[in-house]
Amino acid sequence: MCSANESNGTDSPALSENPSDYGGNLKILDCNDQIKELQTIIRDRNTTRSDFKFYADRLIRLVIEESLNQLPYSDCSVITPTGAIYDGLRYRSGNCGVSIIRSGEAMEQGLRDCCRSIRIGKILVESDAETHVAKVVYARFPDDIARRQVLLMYPIMATGNTVIQAVSVLKDHGVKENSIILSNLFCTPVAAHMVVTAFPDLKILTSELNPVAPNHFGQKYFGTD
Repeated sequence: MCSANESNGTDSPALSENPSDYGGNLKILDCNDQIKELQTIIRDRNTTRSDFKFYADRLIRLVIEESLNQLPYSDCSVITPTGAIYDGLRYRSGNCGVSIIRSGEAMEQGLRDCCRSIRIGKILVESDAETHVAKVVYARFPDDIARRQVLLMYPIMATGNTVIQAVSVLKDHGVKENSIILSNLFCTPVAAHMVVTAFPDLKILTSELNPVAPNHFGQKYFGTD
């Protein structure tokens, strides 16, 4: 795991940055210099929007590809052009993506680049202006989503409230908790604790566990900052 050396100067709860403390379903990309550089560029306030989007897309692609490794596969055999038999693997049918609007939509192209014909649903979660309680105001899924493996896409998870609402509505539509994989770029320990406590069978794949999330991500990516 890439080390976290950023501080927000607040008295937020002191939660562990060790992924093993959150159970076996929280997975973090193996850290290397390339991933650390991408994380650094995304966090740098001097990064231009064009560079931000380019390098964010690279990190998204890495997270999506590792998320796909969490899906179930089936053994298969194919005949090669030389007539030889090759024993390989194939995705089991019934996968789909769901993006949490709006920042989650930044990850849709990365998923389509890896899975050309995959279906993608959407969830919109908003916070009440007075109570600040998150609630789902829009959801559109494939009709048979209850039988599918779901890649839930949300790049920045600071508190976990939005993801908890999104997972709850997926479960209300019949999706099994252990059939949901959250594809995430940056996650705080507070959010990890909230989500794994609420949904211990949910799988989470992220690139970093850090007390400070780059909450400017959506605005910078879509040019609304």
